[in-house]
Amino acid sequence: MPVPIVMHEERHVRLFRNGRNQAVRIPREFELEGDEAILRKDGDRLVLEPVRKGMLLQVLRALGPVEQDFPDIDADAQSLDEPDLS
Repeated sequence: MPVPIVMHEERHVRLFRNGRNQAVRIPREFELEGDEAILRKDGDRLVLEPVRKGMLLQVLRALGPVEQDFPDIDADAQSLDEPDLS
């Protein structure tokens, strides 16, 4: 399910050092919800996205029930209820 890309205005920000890490202060209008984010590199760009919890459940609900029968892949396997110990 594609996520729509919404472009916002740009802001010039300064980079600074926090110990051994490079950091950027995020302006209030660009704040993300929560206390975690995903950072990825796309060419020479850094993309910062909020961690969206519960997305898998939303996708599974949207798919609905599976009508297809699954094959019996363990028909020849030994029973786990009463193992043969002899």
